[in-house]
Amino acid sequence: MIIVGWLGVVFGLLVAPPQLIKILRTGKTADISIWTYTFLVCCMTCYLIYAISIKDAVFITAQAVNLTVNGIILWHLVKRK
Repeated sequence: MIIVGWLGVVFGLLVAPPQLIKILRTGKTADISIWTYTFLVCCMTCYLIYAISIKDAVFITAQAVNLTVNGIILWHLVKRK
């Protein structure tokens, strides 16, 4: 089952980075919801805290990486305001 967990990490990493790359290349964030990313970052923060508390390496890795990428996206959204 550990392979399935790491596979989930890989698939999760395929979601946010393309959005971040697009923002960094174009500088455009007008069509992205700041509220969606605010709640997403809050959600991932809670999941990361939980993952750390249960000491699950797969879950910790997934949440830490996704929180970092989505946090950068949120920072760009806030910066545009």
